[in-house]
Amino acid sequence: MSLRRLLLSCLLLTSLLQLPLAQANEAAPLAEDPVVEKRLVSISEELRCLVCQNESLAGSHAELAQDLRREIRGMIKDGRSDDEIMTFMVDRYGDFVRYRPPMRASTWLLWFGPFVLLIGGVAGLMLHLRRRVASNAVAGETMLSDEQRRAAEALLDSSIDENELR
Repeated sequence: MSLRRLLLSCLLLTSLLQLPLAQANEAAPLAEDPVVEKRLVSISEELRCLVCQNESLAGSHAELAQDLRREIRGMIKDGRSDDEIMTFMVDRYGDFVRYRPPMRASTWLLWFGPFVLLIGGVAGLMLHLRRRVASNAVAGETMLSDEQRRAAEALLDSSIDENELR
């Protein structure tokens, strides 16, 4: 009986320890106003999570993302437009917070930086390969003289003849 009680106690303790994990970190969407939630999702899909950076604000589970969604929800309830909310977020966190930052001089690096790096990498690789081929061609020409080349061929021919005899 004591083993049975021990197992039952362990099971109960394990169940109790799992309770905090079952609680939600963010309040459930407001069922009474689906328009607010639809706007929240629409806006937060256009914004980058500042913690994850490869997820949208709508899909992130980071605490900062949850706080920002609550803040956006509050701004929507206050009657702010989508443009006002986006302007607020950009003013607060910079253009990087948007998945599609506007095209202006301060964001050219965000728009064209990856392409410049790619082109620079390809150009550097091509330059390296050309230098390598040129140095191999020069080294190949000056490595052996005609006399040395004939001697090497004679050695190869004699080793082939010896292998055929065996």
